[in-house]
Amino acid sequence: MTSPHPPLRVRLLSVPGCPLIDQVRAAVQHCLRTTGIPAVVEDIEGCYPSPTLLIDGVDVATGQAPIPHACCRLDLPTHAQITAALHKGATP
Repeated sequence: MTSPHPPLRVRLLSVPGCPLIDQVRAAVQHCLRTTGIPAVVEDIEGCYPSPTLLIDGVDVATGQAPIPHACCRLDLPTHAQITAALHKGATP
C-alpha cells in the first residue's frame, strides 16, 4: 500500500569536506527509522552554512530558509528538532 502523501524532501547542505555532516546524516537516518516517515534524502555540496538540514525547504535548527553563504555551523539539529520537523512536514 502506498502513502497518500509524497515523501518528505530532506536536504543535507554542506561545504566539501565538512567534518560534521556525517553526524547530522546519522541523526537524520536514526530519526527516519524511528518515526517511519518516508523521505527522500539528498546530499548537496556547495556554498552553504555547513552543515544545514532542510526538511521541505526549512532549516531545522532555525525554522527559516537557508542563507546562501559558506560558514561553519556548530548549532547542529537535535534528534528532538529533527523528529518534530519530520512530523510537521508529514502532517497534511
